[in-house]
Amino acid sequence: MKLKRLQAPLSDRDMEQLNTGDAVLISGIIFTARDAAHKKMMELLKSGQALPIDLAGQVIYYVGPAPARPGQVIGSAGPTTSGRMDFYTPALLEHGVKALIGKGGRSRAVRHALQKFKGVYLATTGGAGALLAKRILAAEIVAYPELGPEAIRRLVVEDFPAIVINDSHGRDLYEEGRKNYAK
Repeated sequence: MKLKRLQAPLSDRDMEQLNTGDAVLISGIIFTARDAAHKKMMELLKSGQALPIDLAGQVIYYVGPAPARPGQVIGSAGPTTSGRMDFYTPALLEHGVKALIGKGGRSRAVRHALQKFKGVYLATTGGAGALLAKRILAAEIVAYPELGPEAIRRLVVEDFPAIVINDSHGRDLYEEGRKNYAK
């Protein structure tokens, strides 16, 4: 496992240099989006309308943060289960998303799309939302405020930690782990 630093937004070259099991620290701009926001973005794509954010090179973090307490930028910001976004993910990758952050495994269709469109799926630790929130320097709602915690937020992060689960080369860390365990 190697530690790699990424500056978001990301490029194809960034993705090609990542391998399953690599630990990454992301700095820069990332966006939040969960089920309801994904559904709204998909409806816009289907109708040929512009999305509320430019997806080119972007990182999407599957999180619905808790409200910020006084003096905080954001409340607890732990990942949600990624599989709920699998239906929408290939289209977002096709429109330029480079990395997705969540927890849990991804479908075969998502893994194929990550390879086809040069993206990666990253996991971060569930249950560590308060610690992850400390890596978020700024947060603002940029789309769908009516969705409350599920609104799309623009986050400024510094050294946000994650592990590469699915790389752009078609590998899956969870599958590799199961095979190694079986030996």
